[in-house]
Amino acid sequence: MKKLFDPTTINYLDLSNRFVRSATWEGLASNEGAVTFELIGAMEELAKGGVGLIITGHSYVRRDGQAGPNQLGAYSDSLIPGLKEMTEAVHAAGGRIIMQLAHAGRFASQQLTGQTALAVSLVKDLPNTSVREMTIEDIQELAGAYAEAAERAKAAGFDGIQIHSAHGYLLSQFLSPAFNQRQDEYGGSIYNRSRIHLDIIQGIRRTVGQDYPILVKLNCQDFIENGLSLDDSLQVAYRLANAGVDAIELSGGVIKTGRLEPSRTGINSLEKEAYFRNEARVFKREIDIPLILVGGIRSYELAEKLVETGDVDYISMCRPFIMEPGLINRWASGDHSKALCKSDNSCLESGRKGTGVRCLAKYSSPKR
Repeated sequence: MKKLFDPTTINYLDLSNRFVRSATWEGLASNEGAVTFELIGAMEELAKGGVGLIITGHSYVRRDGQAGPNQLGAYSDSLIPGLKEMTEAVHAAGGRIIMQLAHAGRFASQQLTGQTALAVSLVKDLPNTSVREMTIEDIQELAGAYAEAAERAKAAGFDGIQIHSAHGYLLSQFLSPAFNQRQDEYGGSIYNRSRIHLDIIQGIRRTVGQDYPILVKLNCQDFIENGLSLDDSLQVAYRLANAGVDAIELSGGVIKTGRLEPSRTGINSLEKEAYFRNEARVFKREIDIPLILVGGIRSYELAEKLVETGDVDYISMCRPFIMEPGLINRWASGDHSKALCKSDNSCLESGRKGTGVRCLAKYSSPKR
C-alpha cells in the first residue's frame, strides 16, 4: 500500500515524500523576471518545511508570454546565475525543485510585455482586437523557446521541468475548442490540437536528454462551454505518456478576468476538497505514469486516503503552503489537523498589488 511519506523516484529524481508544492505565482521576481533574495528565501522555506518536490511559479519562456507582474522568467541566459543561486539554496536545505515553463498566450499582459498577445486563433465569441493569430512559423519558434528554457533550467541546477498546459494559458488554449478554431494541422481533432505539445516535448528531450524529468500540468476539463472535455484530456495524456513525459499533474478550469474559474474559495468541508478527485480516478485507471493531483486538498486524512487507495500517486497543494510553508513537517510530526489556509484568495490580491503573494490572514492568526 502506498504511503504519504514513502520515498519515491520520478525518472531518477529521488523524492522524500509524496507531497508537491504546486506551481504558485509568487510575485517576488524582479521586474525583468530575475530571481531575488526574497524569492530564494521563499523556496528555501518550503524545502525546510518538508515539501518533497517544489514546482516554481509559472516562468515565461519568452518576453511576450509574461502573464503578470514580478513573474519569474526563463527567457534569457542572463537569468541563469540567479536561478542557480535558488536551486543551490533549495538543495542545501534538502529539497528538490523543478521549474514550470509557461507562456500566457492571449492572456499575456501587453502592458508588461509591450507586445501584441499571441492567440491560437481568432474566435468570434472572444475579444480579438489586441491579439495576433499564431502562424506555423510562430508555433515552431515557440517550441524552440521551450527547449531553450528547459536547457537554461538544467544549466541552473533544477531537478526537472514542468510544462504548463492548464488554466487557459497558451498550451491549454491549443487543447481547448473554445480557443482553438484553427483549420490547419494544429486545429480540429484532439490529435491535431495536441500536436504542439509533442513538438515541445521532442525538442526538450533532444536538449536535456532522456534522464531529465519532464512533467506536464494538464486540465482534466476546462469546465467552460465548448472547452476541453475529459475524454479529450485522456487522449492527450496517452500521447504525453507515450512521448516520454514522466508524470502528469491534474488540474482544471480556465482563467477569466484574471481569476481561475470555477471558484476555489470556501473550501470548508471534506466534500469540497479535491475538486478533481473523480477525474483523477479515471486518469489513474487509464494512464500508467505517475499522477499528481492538485485542487483544494486541505486535510491529511483525505490526502492519505487518495494515495493509499491508489487514486493518485502524489498530493499537490498551492495556497496552503503560502500560509504554512512548514505544513508537511507538521503533518509528519503527528499533528494531522487541517491546513490553516482559509481559501479566500487574499494572498493573490497582495500579489496583484506588487507586494508579493502572501497570506494576509497569517499575520492575524493566533500562533499554533
